[in-house]
Amino acid sequence: MCYLVAKNIDDVGCVALRTTHGKHLSEFKRRIEEKVGYEEIQLVTISRPSAYGEYEPYRFVNTKEEFASIVEKMQGSL
Repeated sequence: MCYLVAKNIDDVGCVALRTTHGKHLSEFKRRIEEKVGYEEIQLVTISRPSAYGEYEPYRFVNTKEEFASIVEKMQGSL
């Protein structure tokens, strides 16, 4: 188990999706990066949210669709 975390580099907090490592995760991450780019949004995979305070507060979501939708809205949220 791991968490895919997305953070706008200029904002406080992030969105996180509980998932598992594997090809499906790297493909999902790649699709999101193709849509939002690399300039504003940081996508990282972490093992334990409690170990990464720099991303707090976490907003946990339950589905890939919800995660992708929120990340797309994060872009340009300045």
